[in-house]
Amino acid sequence: MNFDEVLCLVGGFGKFQKILYIWICVPQIFLAFHMLVSVFTGAVPPHFCRSTWPSTGGPASSDFNFSLVSGSNGRPELSCKVQLNYSGGLALNDGHPTGSCQGGWEYSKEVFHSTIVTEWDLVCDSANLNNIGSSIYMFGLLVGAVMFGSLADKYGRRSIILIGLAIQSIFGVGAAFAPNFYIYILLRFMVGTSVSGVIMNAFVLGTEWTGSKERMLAGIITDYFFGFGYIFLAGVAYLIRDWRKLQLAISAPGFLFIFYIWVLPESARWLMANNRKEEAWELIRKVARVNGKQLTEDLEIWETYTGKEKTEEKRKHTVLDLVRTPKMRKQSLIVFYLWFVNVLVYYGLSLNISDFGMNIYLTQMIFGLVEMPARTITLFTLNRSRKFSQLAFLAVGGMACLLTIFIPNELSMIKTALAMVGKFGITASLSIIYVYSAEVFPTVIRQNGIGIGSMCARAGGVLAPIIYLLSGISKQAPMVLFGLCPLLGSALTLLLPETANKPLPDTIEDVEGSNLSVEEGNMKPIFYDACQRNTDITRTD
Repeated sequence: MNFDEVLCLVGGFGKFQKILYIWICVPQIFLAFHMLVSVFTGAVPPHFCRSTWPSTGGPASSDFNFSLVSGSNGRPELSCKVQLNYSGGLALNDGHPTGSCQGGWEYSKEVFHSTIVTEWDLVCDSANLNNIGSSIYMFGLLVGAVMFGSLADKYGRRSIILIGLAIQSIFGVGAAFAPNFYIYILLRFMVGTSVSGVIMNAFVLGTEWTGSKERMLAGIITDYFFGFGYIFLAGVAYLIRDWRKLQLAISAPGFLFIFYIWVLPESARWLMANNRKEEAWELIRKVARVNGKQLTEDLEIWETYTGKEKTEEKRKHTVLDLVRTPKMRKQSLIVFYLWFVNVLVYYGLSLNISDFGMNIYLTQMIFGLVEMPARTITLFTLNRSRKFSQLAFLAVGGMACLLTIFIPNELSMIKTALAMVGKFGITASLSIIYVYSAEVFPTVIRQNGIGIGSMCARAGGVLAPIIYLLSGISKQAPMVLFGLCPLLGSALTLLLPETANKPLPDTIEDVEGSNLSVEEGNMKPIFYDACQRNTDITRTD
């Protein structure tokens, strides 16, 4: 018997799991806030240099028409290429940003009361600091994926989630009081590491407590709540236009999660894999009680059998085990590439669809709403096949991106529609890879695998904006890459195993195809057949 069969007998998605999902999903809203808040806190409003005006009669920001320096597409960087003449008109300089502004900058307060840009003058010659800050935050996500993935396999999912939530709240609040830009990006880096730790381990905890038939909910439901956070942030930012107050508003509620110390369970599957069987069986009995299931006679026999097993010295597993054996190596490298390409194209397309001619708050909400149908459709495809769902949506995303290169610029609506189809496919594919990768990796190295996969994803996110530098060579180059990379991923997915409605592998030997012990092997068909029929094996005495 393996842990999936135990779950089937005590309830694979009963009251216990539904309560667990509440604890897992609520933080996802705040994680989305932290991931996307820089859209508002790092926004660059229209601005001009006060020293370009005469010493008397300079304009007040309240009555000056900032559209004069914002450009036709609302690009604030044009103000660095404009000199204001004495009559209030405009005169372009040589096309390069002006030097330092001696008189200080004047910013429009029509949309934002303050941002980190307006507070620390991150414009023109200093504009790169804003981008560097975003890159450092993304690097924090990458570091967190590696660090917390390994620590969770060693110390458990629950402990790392609690630590991650604490770091996120403490450093998030600290960022709201940062005295300068450099302290701010350091604090944001720490928030980024914690976001990775919570996202990964909350997802894995849900996966390891869920039966095989309902396991896809671990990824899809949490994705929905992340999407809700995406949408809610637009409303929160609309009401709070000051960046410090906004940063505080999204961080301070995190302290309420302190009660998770008493309600969040550990993964019994992880406890079993780490030879802490008494604690695991205590949790399993609790799940049976909460779900209204009776422990069966055969389940109690297996508990007694595993309790009397001689404790063997187990080899500690490391990230090297992901590539040590042939089959595991092939599957790991393919999954890592899928993580990379999904996030690369997801952020690449998101950055390319610059505006819909609406204000930033409405645009943010629409971006969140667009993702909902993509996440919904996976609910209908994942139970049939993880493998073919993954390759199909990758193919849709890749083909749509490639088709855009054949559409002339005059047909902008068709080009934009194809880009949105590409984003739809990639968003669905990104939802699937969370579920699929958790089922490909065995329990003993699952967190390491997902950690490295998440690291590859973050690398894709960092590279996405850099890809657009290729447009200087060819305008079509970015979309060609965003098309070909998913198509390659779709082809590689054919080499992965199907995992839908199958038990999770617990050891590397399970992946490589080694035989189970005689005792467990003799017991497995009875229990697994019962689970597949969704029936209980009850006492007869």
